[in-house]
Amino acid sequence: MRATVIVLGDLGRSPRMQYHALALADHGVDVDVVAFRGSEPLRALREHPRVALHLLAPPEASAQMSTPAFIVRSVARVVVQTFQLMRLLWLGLERPDTVLVQNPPAVPVLPIALLYARTRSARLVIDWHNLGHTMLALRLGPTHPAVRMMRWCEGAFGRRADAHLCVSRAMAAGLERDFGIANATVLHDRPAALFRPVEANERAAILARLAPGFPAGNGRRPAIIVNPSSWTADEDPGMLLEAVRKYDEMAGRDTGVPLPELLILLTGRGPLRAAYERELRCLSLRRVHLHTLWLSAEDYALMLGAADLGICCHRSSSGVDLPMKIADMFGVALPVCAYNYGPCLGEIVRDGENGLLFSSAEQLASQLCELLRGFPDDTPLLDRLRGNLARNRPGSWSSAWNDEAAAVLLRGPSGVRR
Repeated sequence: MRATVIVLGDLGRSPRMQYHALALADHGVDVDVVAFRGSEPLRALREHPRVALHLLAPPEASAQMSTPAFIVRSVARVVVQTFQLMRLLWLGLERPDTVLVQNPPAVPVLPIALLYARTRSARLVIDWHNLGHTMLALRLGPTHPAVRMMRWCEGAFGRRADAHLCVSRAMAAGLERDFGIANATVLHDRPAALFRPVEANERAAILARLAPGFPAGNGRRPAIIVNPSSWTADEDPGMLLEAVRKYDEMAGRDTGVPLPELLILLTGRGPLRAAYERELRCLSLRRVHLHTLWLSAEDYALMLGAADLGICCHRSSSGVDLPMKIADMFGVALPVCAYNYGPCLGEIVRDGENGLLFSSAEQLASQLCELLRGFPDDTPLLDRLRGNLARNRPGSWSSAWNDEAAAVLLRGPSGVRR
């Protein structure tokens, strides 16, 4: 059996699709992965004998531009990507039995993937990570003609796929309500095997190697906080910056049990990172130290395992997607403070049990004080959250994939499981 996995984006920043490709290959499927060249993918993917990577030249990074310029640039990008994809799929790859595609982006991927699957007598499976039209609406507004066109494209071509995976129960319900796509299989993100708790005797060496500015402070180590970000419009790092300003003020005037210094590591890459880095350089903070960095998947897992707290500022354009970064944190038993963007988040975060939910910068600053006052020796709430996670770690990606996705993906064109 052969499968083609299409990621119209940086493969290194698409862990879920990498996990799909590895799971298929581990089940004896020959896998062609089509993606843009960029961040380094997982070593296991690069070295797997059944996986062939076909990496395309990535588009130029988008700068701040006017709406008309953005639309012209986007149309030109779609034309180039259409040519790149069609040439590779029809001329460069063997015929697949299954085509697995990530959404978003819907354009030009969904129409091309559907045409490719039909002309190759293959099944088309869409893995819905989010909704492309809601992402575009963050830039253009929900009533813009381009947003309406994107929504039509997702529905019209999405309905014609043979099977669907999605990341949340709320998304499955939305796909049926809005697009008439029934029976989408929910495959919640789960941590891969490399996300595991770190032993206490490993933490100092990991932090000394990976964390800029560690150790810091005047003899007491800072609390290590990791804020993973895709640096896109559906993240709100500005809320984090406002929260740490408030924390810095509170720590400076605190006269009771002392608040620790914070070393906050903002990981990841994306189009908005440079703008926030300029803002970081203008901050004047005494007890909070912020650094941006990019880590390999393997080092990222180690960093999460060595950290004291995670922060997630994902605000969800659709309200029905779930950030994989939280699954990764829970895999290493790292408590999270997560922006509360809606009921969907309750599918993975239980407020006060495995993390805390915040709705404003003020609330996040208060939570940091509540969690970290008395650090590192006397932090009862933080210890309770971590203990709950250690006792109730989520199942692994591989077991969830075998339970939910295998039946969807390990089928030939006739629908019979291979």
